[in-house]
Amino acid sequence: MTIQAGDTIPSIDLATMGAEGPEGISSDDIFKGKTVAMFGVPGAFTPTCSARHLPGFVDNAEALKAKGVDTIVCIAVNDPFVMGAWGKEHSAGDKVMMVADGSAVFAKATGLELDLTERGFGMRCQRFALVAEDGVVKSVAIDPAGEFGATSAETMLGQL
Repeated sequence: MTIQAGDTIPSIDLATMGAEGPEGISSDDIFKGKTVAMFGVPGAFTPTCSARHLPGFVDNAEALKAKGVDTIVCIAVNDPFVMGAWGKEHSAGDKVMMVADGSAVFAKATGLELDLTERGFGMRCQRFALVAEDGVVKSVAIDPAGEFGATSAETMLGQL
């Protein structure tokens, strides 16, 4: 079942790219005591994700934080090396935390997985955006496969 407003973010071990290499981080660490805007993408360096989704959140980070968001998180079914490189390419810096869900554990636990095996991409994450307060989902949007709009930073800003 897909995660929805009122649900609690599951406790999952994830990874980020630190100065010395991959570092573990739990979803509990990300969400506890904070208002978090998280968006998920089918893959780093893919066309829509690179041209519109990630750049929208980087460009609107200050506006989202002005509306009460403490942390902005991008998550994808990629390894931390890829997520770190993608974040660098788009100047995510301290604006957007780049989080790796390398084995799609978070995607599956939240019902946000997307099976692209037939296209040679394996299990991925649907394009989604959610806002959670202290680990409780307040809103969630999912774009239908191949579409982009409901999960954009601009749409989220309009809803906060």
